[in-house]
Amino acid sequence: MSTLSKTSSLLRGVLMLAVVLGCGAVAASAQTTDAASAPAPTTLNAALLAYSSSADQTVVPPANVNLAMNVKPFDFLNAMQYGSGSRRGAPRYRGGNSNADGSNKWIFFGGAGLTSPVGNTHHYFTDSWGFQAGGGRQFSKKFAVPVQFDYDNFGMTGQTIANQEALYAILVQQFNNANPGAGAVAPNPLDGNMHVWSFTVDPTETFAQGDTWGAYAVEGVGFYHKVSNFLTPETETFIDPIFGPESFTANEIIDHYTSNAVGFNAGLGVTYKFSKFSNERFYGEVRYVFVDNSKRTGITLANANSNPNNYLVANDFPANSNRTGYFPIKFGIRF
Repeated sequence: MSTLSKTSSLLRGVLMLAVVLGCGAVAASAQTTDAASAPAPTTLNAALLAYSSSADQTVVPPANVNLAMNVKPFDFLNAMQYGSGSRRGAPRYRGGNSNADGSNKWIFFGGAGLTSPVGNTHHYFTDSWGFQAGGGRQFSKKFAVPVQFDYDNFGMTGQTIANQEALYAILVQQFNNANPGAGAVAPNPLDGNMHVWSFTVDPTETFAQGDTWGAYAVEGVGFYHKVSNFLTPETETFIDPIFGPESFTANEIIDHYTSNAVGFNAGLGVTYKFSKFSNERFYGEVRYVFVDNSKRTGITLANANSNPNNYLVANDFPANSNRTGYFPIKFGIRF
């Protein structure tokens, strides 16, 4: 009896273990079947939603989920231009010196080149050199309003110098006639030059801009100051404490004339960017400048002998007050 009792107890334990294992296998099979029959999420958002709604938090994204579907690729250019998004969702641009389109709020430039008189101005003056510098507000990649300073120099034609030498000779003779014994001498040889400096406001529109080349149009208005100078060699002597008296000769201004007026300019330019990501650009431009000078009466070679007292007239070069026209051609850097 005792042997049968022990065998019965062992048999019951084995049977109970088999039942427990069988139930576990059935439950696992049912769970696998349900998971296989359920539609798999196809996006990262769907997978995360399934994960957050599951009771046991054991749901993981299936193998067929494309984790990169909803991820925006890294944009190097935007990363360079923009910062992180603001609290309201709008992009925050780099610093306070950029416009909404990424362009700088301020523009600066400087250059130099040639000047060429045209029209009536060409009869008195010759080609020479000039330079410019400016800066101002840039409202977008296409539109800016800089303030600009220009200095444009000109030579004088041989005929202008010859006429002025002859005019001075007549006026000096009239002075000597009116003042016996004065012994005044007319300046000879004579030289001369003219220059115009100006401050202008110059709205500029960039109508074409590629990765490298661009083109712009400019027009402006401002104040122009015109000056004509006549020079002659003068010998100066100074006392050197070691070598004694020393002399040197240099041109000195003996007569000059000025004229102030409103002027206008307009032109076209091209730009070349040093690299795709560079803000600096090489530029070349040509403009037409017109200065609306007011004509003043004065003494010329043609009327110098009409009155023996013409030497008293202050304006011996009325051509300086003629209207002025010229082409400045400049090359430089914009940034």
